[in-house]
Amino acid sequence: MIEATVNWAQQDQFIGVALSHHAIVVDAGKEKSANSPVELVLIALAGCTASDVVSILRKKREPFTAVEVQAKGERATEHPTVFTEIHVTYRVRGKVAQKAMEDAVRLSKEKYCSVSAMLEKTAKITHTIEYAE
Repeated sequence: MIEATVNWAQQDQFIGVALSHHAIVVDAGKEKSANSPVELVLIALAGCTASDVVSILRKKREPFTAVEVQAKGERATEHPTVFTEIHVTYRVRGKVAQKAMEDAVRLSKEKYCSVSAMLEKTAKITHTIEYAE
């Protein structure tokens, strides 16, 4: 079981803590003093799939030197304003075989990334891969 708790700090700021005991500030208001809950969802998606891709590339002994994952989401206009479309851009540096990277992204999306699986219930998720040596 996973558990998370938030405590009100001030105005629209909350301090969130999960079982890992790492605290994170969340700003649910207009002040933008921290990431909003919805921004954290995109960060969670990017972190989940990036972790999968790096793990798979390591297992394949692909010589990557950097991996960056960016997620951009479109939201519904009516409440609840869930994500309806998300585009994920993978940027990889190093002499990584195109097929290895494509396989890693596919495996993350289809098998390993639980955040992606949850978001696909409401959003169409697409991706592109950019290569640089």
